[in-house]
Amino acid sequence: MTLTFEVDPTIDPALRDGVLALWADVTNAGGAVGFVPPVTPDEIRPALLQHLVAMHEGGTRLLVGRDAAGAIAATAFFTFNSHPLMQHWVWLYTVMVDPRHQGRGYGRDLMAAVEHTARTAEGFEHIEAIRLGCRGGTGVDGFYAKCGYKEVGRVPDAIRVAPGDDRDDILMLLPLT
Repeated sequence: MTLTFEVDPTIDPALRDGVLALWADVTNAGGAVGFVPPVTPDEIRPALLQHLVAMHEGGTRLLVGRDAAGAIAATAFFTFNSHPLMQHWVWLYTVMVDPRHQGRGYGRDLMAAVEHTARTAEGFEHIEAIRLGCRGGTGVDGFYAKCGYKEVGRVPDAIRVAPGDDRDDILMLLPLT
């Protein structure tokens, strides 16, 4: 089974609820996507609404991966820079794969779809690189490195997961040129 990827899917209640459920499942499985478990979809809703507003305003794009049943199994949000000196690269946020599908290569498939989108999708013609931040201590930086991203910065102890549990904020870059 493979995932089917779509850029800029129609935003409807099914998509919204699917992304919320995925985000909660990823967080509760230990994924570093902006929250600390345990978390409910209702607690995540304000963060998703910020993404959706940014999409409506044209500053953010969504890549969704669906499994064979059509359920949302992966996401990545691209955010364009409004600063005129930084418009040649995009941020990548909320990169997630459903924990039930992990270990099947879907993370690599998602990152390949991210790169393909940044290289070929309408509106990305001027993009020369993808930047993303990740939480240290999770091993995800090693995964991104295997996908071609290079660590270009690190802020020690910048992310406080819990009292006494501070993690590095790692900046990764994938040049497209």
